[in-house]
Order: sequence, then C-alpha cells, then structure tokens
Amino acid sequence: MPVVIRHARLAALGLAAVLALPGLASADARLAGPYVDAATYARGDDALVEAWYAMTYQLPRQFDQVCGDTFCEGEFTNLQPLRFACSVHRDDGRIGMCVWSFAASDEFLVARTGRIVVQPKVWHCHTPLAAGTTLTAMLDAVAGGDALHAVLPGGRSIFDGLVDCL
Repeated sequence: MPVVIRHARLAALGLAAVLALPGLASADARLAGPYVDAATYARGDDALVEAWYAMTYQLPRQFDQVCGDTFCEGEFTNLQPLRFACSVHRDDGRIGMCVWSFAASDEFLVARTGRIVVQPKVWHCHTPLAAGTTLTAMLDAVAGGDALHAVLPGGRSIFDGLVDCL
C-alpha cells in the first residue's frame, strides 16, 4: 500500500512540474486578451454576422474564378483557399490583422521506384488594411459583390494582398 501512495505522489509532483513549464500555457491563457475572432465580435449584431459570412462565403468562390489565369499557373496548380480570419479588438472593433491561408502541393513520380513524392506548401496571406480599420468599415467596403477586388480602407484590395503573397 505505501508503494501506491509513493507512486501517486510522484505522479502528482511530475504533473505539477510539467504544468509549471514555460511554453505550456493553457488554451485559456492563449485566448485571454482584448482581441477576438471576427465571427465572435460580430455576434449579437445580425447585420454584421450576415456581412461577415457573406464575405467569407464569396472569397473562395471569387478566388476560384481568377485562380487559373493568375495564381494557379506554374509549380502549384492545385492551390486551395483555406480560412479567411481576422482578429478584432473586442471594445472598439478595430482589426488587428486579417490572414487568408492557402495550401497546395506538387507531386511527381519517381519512375524507377514507383514512389510519388509530394511537396506541400502553405501560405498565410495578410490582407492590406489601413491601421485602425474597423470590421464594420472593411465589411462595408466589400459589400455588394466583389469582395476579392473591392478597395479596402488603405487603398488596396484582398486580391492585392494575394499578389504580394502567392
């Protein structure tokens, strides 16, 4: 019986030591702060929620329309848009940053062995916005259809940010 207690104490001490290590912060600590995801910020304002989801619905479809003539030529022909995300200051609605993630791969066959070698690639494209732009101002700018090419506060578009990135 004393051996079990000793092992339980050692396990508890080991767990406490691991939890005290720097860099192993909980998800709650990582999420604490003045910025939230745009969808979280928009909650409670039906028009803002609708505008956010309309934009994030349109962007990948509009990207698909231009991909073949622009970004999807060359080495990575299977470029896929992933998530468009923005951080928004919970108190005043200022955008901290917007990023659109993309992934692609290039595969080639090694004829001698029959192996297929995959070279994956990921991009994180920043949206060019003027400092202090609010989520409402960005969504107003892209309202009306062409979210990809709409001029954002700061004078550039989401498409311009992709040209700089992809």
